[in-house]
Amino acid sequence: MTQKKTLKGVSIGAGYFSQFHFDAWNRIPEVKLAAICDLDRSKAEAHMKQYGIQKYYGDYREMIEKEQPDFVDIITPPPTHLPIVQFAAQKNISIVCQKPLAPSMEDSRQIVRLAQENRIRFMVHDNWRWQPWYREIEKIIDAGLIGEVFTAYFQMRMGDGWGEDAYLDRQPFFRDYEKLLIFETGVHFIDTFRFLFGEIEKVYAQLQQLNPIIRGEDSGQVLFNFQKGMTVILDANRYNENETGVNLYTCDPRTTFGIMRLDGSEGHLIMDSCGDLIIKKLGQDSYHHRYTHPLRGFAGDSCFAALRHFIDCMLSGQEFETNGPDYLKTLEVMEACYRSAETGNPIMMDI
Repeated sequence: MTQKKTLKGVSIGAGYFSQFHFDAWNRIPEVKLAAICDLDRSKAEAHMKQYGIQKYYGDYREMIEKEQPDFVDIITPPPTHLPIVQFAAQKNISIVCQKPLAPSMEDSRQIVRLAQENRIRFMVHDNWRWQPWYREIEKIIDAGLIGEVFTAYFQMRMGDGWGEDAYLDRQPFFRDYEKLLIFETGVHFIDTFRFLFGEIEKVYAQLQQLNPIIRGEDSGQVLFNFQKGMTVILDANRYNENETGVNLYTCDPRTTFGIMRLDGSEGHLIMDSCGDLIIKKLGQDSYHHRYTHPLRGFAGDSCFAALRHFIDCMLSGQEFETNGPDYLKTLEVMEACYRSAETGNPIMMDI
């Protein structure tokens, strides 16, 4: 009987979102997470105790040198990614790196170049497309249950960015981002829209800042035109809250981050804030589309699903869905959103 290979990993970063990574690694049997690196030892040790991780380092270079891992999981703020990738790539270590990839397109391209030049496996951890409702919506589209999709609308109201204590509970560094809504959150939707609907050919964006205590934009509307001829509208706002106690707004806003409607030639689909999917064929009654979607971990256990994909591809040799060159296409659309907002004009993509 062939024994399954175990991959040795190390992790850099022990902030708020790292808990979802550590929980995922703890449930993937082919992975042994050997060490954590963070400047704050107390944060790292709390995770080590909870997830049985044995070693702590204060310097990622020392950790990579001593541990000689198969891969490194980067869960640190964007300005740190380039030097970490450069060091790990030169040591021939595979990488899974959290988004946002880097503060600038130039640095993001350099990260991807480093991975290619050193011939290492590199995946961007953008877990959005692995949320189970989107994987199911892809199947529904492919099966033609609502015909040819020509319009989609996503409304996001997070309610975590109003007041003087905006973002302090989870990710206080959001307050200092020069670019926030599209750079940190909207990029998830861009990547997911590309996953569902194909390549984007034109972008028109209007962005606003509603909370004066932060630096970046926290509200906006973006219209995406796709190569296939369809249109998607993202209406996003981290300032205002969702309704509570009303049918479509009964779950934590961080479950799906909003509600979505797809219109097609044979009917429409609605995704509610709990990830439930409702389909209405033209001329017929609406019905709930049954599928399994766990409400654990982060956003339907999507962090686990993304890291499971990383390990499956590491073991099989298959390409990652969110590999470096492909994710640069997502980032180019993100940059086009900002150019459009600055100029007041739609931006054509080079596809």
